[in-house]
Amino acid sequence: MSMIKVSFPGRTKVTANFENFEVATDQPINEGGMGSAPEPYMLFLSSIVTCAGFYAQSFCRQREISTEGMTMTLDIERNQETRRLEKVKMAIQLPPEFPTKYQKAIIRAAGMCSVKKAIADPPEFEVITE
Repeated sequence: MSMIKVSFPGRTKVTANFENFEVATDQPINEGGMGSAPEPYMLFLSSIVTCAGFYAQSFCRQREISTEGMTMTLDIERNQETRRLEKVKMAIQLPPEFPTKYQKAIIRAAGMCSVKKAIADPPEFEVITE
C-alpha cells in the first residue's frame, strides 16, 4: 500500500491522496465547515460497512448467488457522556430468495472484514513531526 498524503485546501477541508485517488473530507456547516464532503468520522464508519459488504458480496459471487435486493446497514451506539464509540451493529438485509442454508455463513463472511479486524485488535498509533 502506498503512503497516504494529506493536504489542507481551506477552512475545514482535508484531502487524502493515495495511488490515483483523492478522498475529500469536510465538516458539517453547523460545525464550521462547508458541508462539501463527508466528515472523516463518517468515512471511517463507511469503510467498516463497505469492507464487510465486499466480503458478503464475494461470498455470494463464489456461490453464484445474486446480490440483487441485498443491502447492508450500519448503526452505532455511543456513550452519552464521553461520546466514545461503544458498539457497531451491521445488518445484512437479504432478499426473500436468499438460500436459508447460507444465512449464518454470510454473516461470518462479512465478519472477515480487515477494517473490522483492525479495530478489534488495534495497532499502535504514532504521530510525529518531520
